[in-house]
This record gives sequence, C-alpha cells and structure tokens, in this order.
Amino acid sequence: MTAIERSRTVAVVGAGTMGQGIAQVALLAGHRVLIYDIDASLAADGVGIVQDRVERMAAKGRLDRAEAEETAGRIAAAGALADLAGAALVIEAVVENVGIKQALFAALEEVVEPDALLATNTSSLSVTELAAGLAHPGRFLGLHFFNPAPLLPLVEVVSGSATDPAAAERGYRTVLGWGKTPVRCADTPGFIVNRIARPFYAEAFAVYEEQGADPATIDAVLRESGGFKMGPFALTDLIGQDVNEAVTRSVWESFFRSPKFTPSLAQRRLVQSGRLGRKSGHGWYPYGPEAAAAQPHTAGPEEAPDKVTVVGDLGPAAELADLLQEAGIAVTATEHGGPYIQLPGEGQLVLADGKTSVEFADVVYFDLALDYRGATRVALSASADTSERTLSEAVGLFQKLGKQVSVIGDVPGMIVARTVAMLIDLTADAVARGVASAEDIDTAMRLGVNYPLGPSEWHGRLGQDWAYDLLHHLDERCPGGRYAPSLALFKLGYAADDEEGTE
Repeated sequence: MTAIERSRTVAVVGAGTMGQGIAQVALLAGHRVLIYDIDASLAADGVGIVQDRVERMAAKGRLDRAEAEETAGRIAAAGALADLAGAALVIEAVVENVGIKQALFAALEEVVEPDALLATNTSSLSVTELAAGLAHPGRFLGLHFFNPAPLLPLVEVVSGSATDPAAAERGYRTVLGWGKTPVRCADTPGFIVNRIARPFYAEAFAVYEEQGADPATIDAVLRESGGFKMGPFALTDLIGQDVNEAVTRSVWESFFRSPKFTPSLAQRRLVQSGRLGRKSGHGWYPYGPEAAAAQPHTAGPEEAPDKVTVVGDLGPAAELADLLQEAGIAVTATEHGGPYIQLPGEGQLVLADGKTSVEFADVVYFDLALDYRGATRVALSASADTSERTLSEAVGLFQKLGKQVSVIGDVPGMIVARTVAMLIDLTADAVARGVASAEDIDTAMRLGVNYPLGPSEWHGRLGQDWAYDLLHHLDERCPGGRYAPSLALFKLGYAADDEEGTE
C-alpha cells in the first residue's frame, strides 16, 4: 500500500492551532490543501496564517521565493463540506467531543470519494467509537499529531477495531512521506504516549503526597539524575493542571478505574483551587515577575570517607566503583553478599530496590541515575533510625564525585527508580496486549515526550529482573494493585533466564 499521491488534495477540518499545523505539514509535502471550519472566517484566517508562515520560511532562506509562492497558492479555505469532495484524505481537528466528531464524519462520508481516508486527530477519544456510525468504518483511522505539528516529528497512527489494515498502512506511508516519524498503535485509552507517560506524573505526585520531597526537589532529581528534560511538576504547570489531570482521569476511567492509573488527589486540589499553572499565574509553582524560583533541597557539605568496600554486583550502579576510585577513594571489592557499598562507619549504601530504610539497621538508599558519571544530582533516602554518621558519609561520598545531593524521605523506590520501573511495566503490558511494538513505544516516548530512553531501552540496560523485583517489593509495602508487576513483566524475566540457559 502506497502513500497518498502528492497530486491529491488533503483537507483539514478545524482551523485552530492544530488544524493549521497539520495543514502546513501537508502543504509543504506538496499537496493541495483545503481548510474547512464551521466558522468561515476562522478557515480564512487559518489559510492566511499558514501562508504567512510559508512567507517567513522564504524570508529566512528555507524556501526559495518561487517555491514559496507556488506553495502558498496551493492552500485555500473551503466554504462548505461539499467542497472537500475531491480530497483523498480528510483529517479532523475539532473539539474533543464524541457527538460532534461523529456527526462530522457522517456528513463527510456523504461527500468524499469511496477511496478517501477519513482520519481523526483525537488525543483522548476512542477511534473505534468515532467510527461506529459510519457505513464504511474500514477507511477510518487516527492520525494523532503532536503540537506544534510542523515541528514535532511523532504521529501516532491508530487503528480502530474496524480499521482496514490497508487504510492504516496508507495513512502510515503518507505521514512518513511528509517527513514525520509514524508509530503504529491499536485503539487503546491514551494510545501510546498518553498511556505510557502516566507514571512520570503519577509517581512524582505520589512521592510528594507521601511527604517524601517537595516539587522542586523531585523535579531536580528527575532532570539531573534521571535525564528527563523537564520535571513533572514544571511540565504539568506548562501543560495546564486541568488539561493534564483530565487526560489522567480519562485514561483511568477508560481502564475501569485501574489502580495503575489512579489520579492524584493533590493535583485535583490544584485544579479545584484554580491553580492551573503558568496560564493562571500559579500551579505547583508561582509565576509572574516577582515570583521567586523554587529551589531543590540540597545537602550541605559533608566529609567524604577515604575508603569503602563494594559488596557484590551493584548492577545498574556498577560504574560507581570506577568513579569512586577516580575521585581518590580507596575501593575494596568482594563478590560475596550485597549488593551495597559498605561505609567506614558500618552503614550500608544501597541502590533503590523498592524497600525502605527503616527496615534495616543502618541503611541509606540512593536513587537510580541515567548515567552516574554524567548525573549532577543524586537523591538519598534514610529513616529516623539511620545513624548521622552513615548519612553524612553517604552525602560526602556523592559530593566527592561532584554531585549535588538531595536527601528525601524514606520512600520505597525513591523517585527515578520507581518512575522508570512503572514505565517499564506499563510498556511490557502494552506490548503483550498488542497495543504497539516495543520499538514503536520507545520511539513514541523519546519523540513525543522527549524521554532520554524508551522504556524498553531502560529495561535492557537495567536487566530483565530489575523492574519486576523493585515493583514486587513496592507492592508488598504499598498493596492495592498499583505496583503489582504485570504478567508480561514476569514472563520477560523468565524468557531472559531461558535465553541465558541456552547459551
């Protein structure tokens, strides 16, 4: 199945920001483009905005003048749906309302040719439900662009229950030809990105609700240790707390209130209070000319130990042994026992594993890092029973490595580790249920929300049992199903063991 020919017309219904962006993408790919809106003035304005963008591209030398004039001449406003009769593809970008979208597509079906594709840009509604009333639902699919559509490469190509595989393939090939990076996805709540991304927000909010750390500290740890571009508190302030919470609630409801997707009460209170983020002047953080930037908790200077013993295999934190030696700390290694770093005061430094410090005599936990060499901050957690000497030695040790240190509460799984483990688990479950391939999910999360690694890439790096073990421990301490590892994750561990056994 080939892409829609460049000689064919592409129509966009809805002249808002997203509609304009999609129209611009199709236009620059070489199609004749029609924009329709129930408000004719908005359609005309949308055409003008896209033409202005083309003109600016020419002014910046990204298009030559003749090409820009030809391109601008290929877009026009449609005065009625009937004007879209010759379109080979119609993409809808109107209000997220099932009834409105269904009525629109029923009307379009009476207008377009039998071989035309009908696509929705919905980010939250069921593609299957939107197609339910159509006479020919096989040609209906989702093409979920991300905002701003001209800049962001990802497009989720969503197949509803009745979508013809040939139609999905044609849609995929078309957006690929437009220079985008499409990923295939079954019709599931949240599709790929909005489904898999929930723990990035939810676990941060949970740590906050558990009094583990404040928003600025959690954001800083996820950025500076986890490698994420923005922390979830700052990101949801940018998105809008009402918008982010509505997506979370929609996914939760669509999964029959699964504990895996339970919304945050703290975020609900923000929305109820009108603290919606940047757009309202206050969210998790205050905004405005006089608002002071929130600062993460950073421990004061402590003396580093001059020697430590690495006991057992530190797994994801194995590179710490080299870093410690490079920093001038004498390292003795023993293969038996552990895994932990034995400190001179007899306390132990342990990588987050889903357990709590209070369970042990004298343990400080340290959080997962994307790259311990490159990380600029590391989080530690300890209980009230942890000795002052052990905590100070742990702080000093990471400071000796050039890291800022944030000491948080005795929260099982800490911040980065529990977030990554949940991302891995939701991905394994989605793959097992046929939502998307592991490769497409990784691509979607890297391009759609700018994660440093896709969840399956994290999984491969951390080891096949790492996420399962951490979540199993978390589930024991926080029962209720939220952290219960999926069957798919359980099976992945066994599959890895079998592969190792046959080598």
